[in-house]
Amino acid sequence: MENIFAELPPGASRDEQFLELLARPGLRIERIVSTGQASPPGFWYEQALGEWILLLEGEALLRFEDQPQVLHLKAGDYVDIAPRRRHRVDWTKPGQATIWLAVHYGPSALPV
Repeated sequence: MENIFAELPPGASRDEQFLELLARPGLRIERIVSTGQASPPGFWYEQALGEWILLLEGEALLRFEDQPQVLHLKAGDYVDIAPRRRHRVDWTKPGQATIWLAVHYGPSALPV
């Protein structure tokens, strides 16, 4: 047994931390820890897989290219992101762990 909140990076960590929790055909679950990181200016994620995210702790601003309003996510909020839907993280709270649970799903969810 392990704990989702174990071994968190320091509050002022320079990089996001990605930890794979489970990988099976068509499914990959990871913990992502942000400490103030955001998507680079002009960058959009456009993933081939679906991604269901749950914010476990912290706050974040999530933007979709096809939606005018930004989503202000707080602990307990979750979103299903369809494959190829362009999105970006505009902000995560600096100096505080923003902990995401990301479930990637689809025919090729396992890393190559």
